[in-house]
Formats: sequence, C-alpha cells, structure tokens
Amino acid sequence: MKRWLDSAWSQEMRLQIDFTLMMKAGVGEKEGISQEDLEKLGPQIQTIHRNLEEEREQGRLPFLSIPFESSLTAQIKKYVQKTKSWAENFVVLGIGGSALGAKALQTALAHPHYNLLSKTMRKGYPRLFVADNVDPDGFKALLDLLEVRRTLFNVISKSGGTAETMSQFLIIRDLLKKKLGGRKEKDHLVITTDPQQGVLRKIVQSEQFPSFEIPSLLGGRFSVLSAVGLLPAAMIGIDIEELQAGAREMARRCTAQSLWENPAYLSACLSYLSTKQKKKNIRVIMPYVDALKGMGDWFGQLWAESLGKRYTEKGREVWNGQTPVTALGATDQHSQLQLYMEGPGDKVFSFLGVKHYTSLMPLPKMYPKLEELAYLGGHSLNKLIHTEMEATRLTLARNGRPSLTLTLPKINPFTIGQLIFLWEMETYVCGQLMGINPLNQPGVEEGKILAYALLGRKGFEDRANQGETTLKTRDDHFIL
Repeated sequence: MKRWLDSAWSQEMRLQIDFTLMMKAGVGEKEGISQEDLEKLGPQIQTIHRNLEEEREQGRLPFLSIPFESSLTAQIKKYVQKTKSWAENFVVLGIGGSALGAKALQTALAHPHYNLLSKTMRKGYPRLFVADNVDPDGFKALLDLLEVRRTLFNVISKSGGTAETMSQFLIIRDLLKKKLGGRKEKDHLVITTDPQQGVLRKIVQSEQFPSFEIPSLLGGRFSVLSAVGLLPAAMIGIDIEELQAGAREMARRCTAQSLWENPAYLSACLSYLSTKQKKKNIRVIMPYVDALKGMGDWFGQLWAESLGKRYTEKGREVWNGQTPVTALGATDQHSQLQLYMEGPGDKVFSFLGVKHYTSLMPLPKMYPKLEELAYLGGHSLNKLIHTEMEATRLTLARNGRPSLTLTLPKINPFTIGQLIFLWEMETYVCGQLMGINPLNQPGVEEGKILAYALLGRKGFEDRANQGETTLKTRDDHFIL
C-alpha cells in the first residue's frame, strides 16, 4: 500500500502554519495584524470562495484539478520506463515556469549532488540538466558535457513561441540531425506544449514526436504539477504519485469556507494585509533547509508575475505587487540579516522549516577547556540549525519585523506537493483580494513583443522603430 493512503501517515505529514509573529501580540501594535483586521476580510473571502467553486466546476482554473488526474501520472511513468534504460542525460529546454518547477523538485527531492552519482546510485535514472537561459557560453558548456546519443531533450513551451526555448530547440534539432540523422532523432526529443495550438504542436503533429500536453488555460508558473514538472521529476525517480497525493491533501484542506480553517485563505489574507495595510513591499522566503531553496526560487516567479500588475481588473492604475526574495538560512544570516534587522521596515518574512531532517549529524565533545567550542559538543547540526531559525525569528520580531513560519514534518514528495498547492492557491486568492488578474502577465508579453520586433519577426515591424529609438545611445550618456 502506498504510504499516503494511510490516513495516520498523511495526518502526521500535514504541513503546519504558525502566524503568531505576524500578529500584534507577536510584533506589536504598529507592525502586527489584528484578528479584527482578518475578520473584516471575511465577506470578501466568502465571495472569492463562491467564485472559486464556480471556476473549479467550469474547469477554468486547471491548477486546481491537475493533482486529481491519475491518467497523467500513468502516462508519464510509462514513458519513463520506456526511455530510462538508454538515456544517460535528460535535458529540459525551457525558461521561467517551464524550468523553475523542475529545478525546484530536483533540489527538494533528489540527492543534493544527484548528477554526480553513478547510474547505479541513481537507480538507473538519467542525470537532469535544466537549460533555462540562452547565454551562449553556458549553453555551449552544457552541450560539451553531453553524449548526444545518450541524451533525451525535453522541449517545454506552451505557446511554442518562446524565443529562448525555440532557439535552443533549433540548435538541438540541428545537432541531432548531424549526429543521428533519419528517424533516430525522434527518440531523443519529447515536446511538452499546448494540446492544440502553437508551432510546437504543429511540429509534433507533422513529425510525430512524442509529446505531453499543457492544459490550454494553465499558465506556466502554475504548471509544476502538470507534465511540465512531473515528467522531469519522474525521469529522476521522484514519486510523482505521492507528489500529486500531497497536493490533493492540501486541496482538500483548502475547500473550507472559513479563512480560519483554510490555509490558503488565511495565508492570502495575511499577505494582502501585510502589503496593503502594513506597506511591506518585499517578501523574504527564508528556508532553513538546503532542499527548499529551489522552492523559494520557484515561488519568486509565481508571486512576482502573478501579483505585479499595473492595473486592476477594472482598469484602475495601482502599480501592484510585492517583491519576492529568497534568503537561505543559516547562510544568509551572514550576508543579509543585518539589513533585515536594521534596514527599512518594508519586509515580511516567510520561514520554511522541517521538523525532522533526513540525516542526524551529532557534534563531538572536544576542547572542553575552550568555551567557544565546548558549548557545541553534545548537540548536533540538526539542533544548531533549528536554534538558528528560532533565534532569527525572535530577533526579527523584537525589532518589529513580522514573519510567518511554514513547517514540513519531513521533506518528501507528499509534503512538497502540499507546499506547491498551498502557494498556488495563496497567490490566486491574494490576487483576487487585490482586485488584479493573477493569471496574466502583460508586462512580460510586452517585452517579448519588442524582442520579436528587434529580431525582425514578421508582423512586428511597427514595434522595431520604437525599440531602436529608445535604445539609441547618446554620446553624452556613455563612458568608454
């Protein structure tokens, strides 16, 4: 029996949220949020809840339903079994939401040095590389490492029009033709894209490449639990069924109408109030687990791209958003904490902790006459990092810096699935509270369009002159 089917185990693995240090009792009247502040949002939450249920029933929010699609995991597992025997490397060609999820899952759920392990230690699964930029030196260096005949490339672009990913695709397609030729090249490419539209879907249909679908209404930053994230995860042996089960567990918790019982509603309300009422323009995600740093980076795109909007849905100019920053504890206590303690009070903190690390690292008792070292003996690295997090939380609170703490009992696919779904729901609901559309990205699209124009893409000529004029260097503004 799968362990997530055991109700006692699932209950033991439930993610916990402590928002004590977000409230007035924790950080004081000026910076803290009151219970009354939260309760005033109750009517808005009820409206959002009704709208969410309607959107869910109509299938307009696919991130809510994909954790329940067992046929997808079965399809992916079948493909992995078919290809893992020969593939030494699995390379994701994608950017933004097409890359960050895979990187986050690898960091969270695979060995920290996974790609350095032997194939036996990797249990026969390939190494995973995510090529998420078009820096020519970086991409060339990756290709130098790979034996093409033993490499499977996963091209991920919902629209098929992402210039960075499609540029990589052109290079890889040409490389495969030269190295392999004929029909064999098709074995080395798998495409993840829109089920019906876009140039990649046309290529799949005309050239019969294996492919997986991204639901038409699913935005890239919400796609980690679709084939976008699940295929790379499964290719390195991550239990994607358990990952989906964890997301379903959180989805069930997030069906409660009351914000006091619904983790996503409560988190969204706290985030909304910290931004709008307390003017906290920066959200620092501070994991005290190396494995969760990638989750912080993934959340950064989700939060920034969803909530950073110039206009409300009614067209009012608001310049909305809260800047996400990832700071790894305890490492960044020694690089950023001074600013957090004594710099501008424009930040709110989200600590990520784990009750039980996988490893226990005791500290030996040595140098009993040197108090600077003697006090550490008999403890463990586990105790030290827990203490570091608690000390940082309390010191921030004493300085009027609010924080929320998310605690995972252990790091495993079930708990990571919960965290992903919680953050996706929180982001969507927070956007609704702010009156903006959390699902679009007009600022990103504007940049893409101008890039198309500057590269000479047909149909975008009218934008080229505007871009060239803006980018023209003035002699009096240039230092050689």
